[in-house]
Amino acid sequence: MLDISLSLMLLVAVVFLALLVLLNSWLYQPLMAFMDERDKTIRKDLENVQADTSEIEALKAKTEAVIAEAKSEAAALRSKTIEDSKMLAQSKIEAKKEELEKAYEEFVASLKGEEETLKSELLSQMPLFKESLKAKFSQI
Repeated sequence: MLDISLSLMLLVAVVFLALLVLLNSWLYQPLMAFMDERDKTIRKDLENVQADTSEIEALKAKTEAVIAEAKSEAAALRSKTIEDSKMLAQSKIEAKKEELEKAYEEFVASLKGEEETLKSELLSQMPLFKESLKAKFSQI
């Protein structure tokens, strides 16, 4: 039936052990070294990513601070410009009021002058009016 050959078994065992040693030195150890190296580079890349992330967060905070400062400066400039514009408009209004008041006073003065000349003309012609009234009353 089955014939077991001891020499053949020893030969298979020796070939198997030789194959294990050769595979270990040629395949498994370089493969394990490659996998270890890959794990190291992955860890290193993750550390770099975390460092970059913290740097990005710091830059983001810095840009937000700059934007906030720019907004506050813009608001201050806007309020100053509005205040300056209001002051300029107020001064123009005051100047125009003064000009109109002066023009009104001149108009009132000229009106009074005309009133005086009209009174003097009427008073100078008063005797003529009296005579014409007497003439009208005498006709009635």
